[in-house]
Amino acid sequence: MKQLENDTFLRALRRQPTDYTPVWLMRQAGRYLPEYRATRATAGSFMDLCRNAAFATEVTLQPLARFPLDAAILFSDILTVPDAMGLGLSFAEGEGPRFARPLRDEHAIKSLYVPDMAALKYVFDAVSEIRHALKGSVPLIGFSGSPFTLACYMVEGAGSDDFRHIKALMYSRPDLLHHLLAINARTVTTYLNTQIENGAQAVMLFDTWGGVLSTAAYREFSLAYMRQIVAGLKREQDGEHVPVVLFTKGGGQWLEDMADTGCDALGLDWTVDGAGARARVGDRVALQGNLDPGVLMGSADQVAAETCRVLDTFGPQPGHVFNLGHGISQYAPYDNVSVLVSTVHAHSRNQRRFAKG
Repeated sequence: MKQLENDTFLRALRRQPTDYTPVWLMRQAGRYLPEYRATRATAGSFMDLCRNAAFATEVTLQPLARFPLDAAILFSDILTVPDAMGLGLSFAEGEGPRFARPLRDEHAIKSLYVPDMAALKYVFDAVSEIRHALKGSVPLIGFSGSPFTLACYMVEGAGSDDFRHIKALMYSRPDLLHHLLAINARTVTTYLNTQIENGAQAVMLFDTWGGVLSTAAYREFSLAYMRQIVAGLKREQDGEHVPVVLFTKGGGQWLEDMADTGCDALGLDWTVDGAGARARVGDRVALQGNLDPGVLMGSADQVAAETCRVLDTFGPQPGHVFNLGHGISQYAPYDNVSVLVSTVHAHSRNQRRFAKG
């Protein structure tokens, strides 16, 4: 394999010294970019975009053509996994995801199975094609939703404000929820390993809804299954270590537990103080984050100031990847993204220069 021209992101995840803080952004390929909107219109629908490797490659590369980002992330969706299980995923225009056959009874849950990865071949084809198209410029990140986050959508049937169906299942039939989570964990492990085999150089677990749980429930129904996945992942491919990033939105109170899973890095949402997080987990893991995505809706000067403030909370020590605390809003001005990326690179270089004296 061709050696990477820019491996700053991977070195930061390994907690090795870097000349500057690398930056990539959750949802960096998305509706805030006019070129993305044009490609999506050509594709016909969101899922048509995901299922076509050429389109997925095109939109993955679009933000890299605009901004000097330090990593690419596969363009896909976390719900491709339950879709492959036969739940009937759709995205209506202007609405979120919806499943035609949510899991609402014992028979439906007990009938669930680990899907043949052939049903997700379009994802792996996209990984391979994106990796080839990158030509060794920056690393490619693969990803999946966590077992609990996937279960939320699979049981609720769509997004939710109160998660009443999944919580009713959790507290009335925990055995059924554990069965569902075990199936999800085995599926996600195979899914991520296949992404790695096809070219992903780091992988990330998105536990978007773990933060809605109590501490006891988080440890039992979310963290335990993510630990299983981390233990089952391929950690080396083509002679290179494959880092794993764990991100629980709203999970800042559980950082020590998350760091004990064996992952390489923790994603932080914007409610977590960077210096406090580092004090709590020490040098066991790298940290990724954590600008409030809402900052991008402000002025360019404010974007630069807040970006510097976040960098200052983490300091120049090895082991920080700059990111947002969650995904970019479709309404964010892309010029502000340019300000963010250039500020990260310039300010973090200055941090290291001053640290050396």
